[in-house]
Amino acid sequence: MTDGETGGAFRLAYVPGVTPAKWVNVWTERMPDVPITLLAVPAAEVVELLRDGRADAGFVRLPVDRDGLSVIPLYVETTVVVLPKDHEAAEADEVAVADLADEEVFHPLDDTIDWPVRPGLPAFTRPPSTADAIELVAAGSGLLLVPQSLARLHHRRDLTYLTVPDAPQSQVALAWPTAATTDLVEDFIGIVRGRTANSSRGRAPAAPAAKPAQRQAKKPTQSGSTRRTTPTGRKKKPNRPR
Repeated sequence: MTDGETGGAFRLAYVPGVTPAKWVNVWTERMPDVPITLLAVPAAEVVELLRDGRADAGFVRLPVDRDGLSVIPLYVETTVVVLPKDHEAAEADEVAVADLADEEVFHPLDDTIDWPVRPGLPAFTRPPSTADAIELVAAGSGLLLVPQSLARLHHRRDLTYLTVPDAPQSQVALAWPTAATTDLVEDFIGIVRGRTANSSRGRAPAAPAAKPAQRQAKKPTQSGSTRRTTPTGRKKKPNRPR
């Protein structure tokens, strides 16, 4: 098991559709002595992987069971419908959920969208994965709603996708075991949150800088001057010897 406190490799899991390259590049620049290992994990397995200690942190799709995990929501993805290019709706810019009422829609077992009511008509089967559902869409057996990044991941020339603005959306988050919040995990959190290399890791917020004290010093008097001022502000002439 990798020791996150003694300079071992940092193990980062990520679910399909998430591209961790920009954060990994920053890590490589800042932490050249600590290699980062990437673990591509199905969305349904990433939480178990984190709890078992097989990864130090991971990008997940919400909602997930947060028991024992710390979670930082990152961004929300647009939901799209994947359909054949020869479908009658393929030329539209977008569709509403109501427009799919008469369509058979696949609901794969690894679906990461939290549907209060599933759109369309139930398809003849529930595919085990999004990849399997894409194959069935290409065969003309139904449609599929997924986060846009998954539609791009499973791109095919015979398929296209349209945005569905009123559909629920999937949210990507960074998660890690709360009991294993190591220094390396804190370093990666800082990278994901956009902290600079010189900023705090975030274990304790830095105390705010004290405001400079208001200057109370009087303006210096002109050197060599022997004149005094009267209460009215007029300069008093020095006494002349009699």
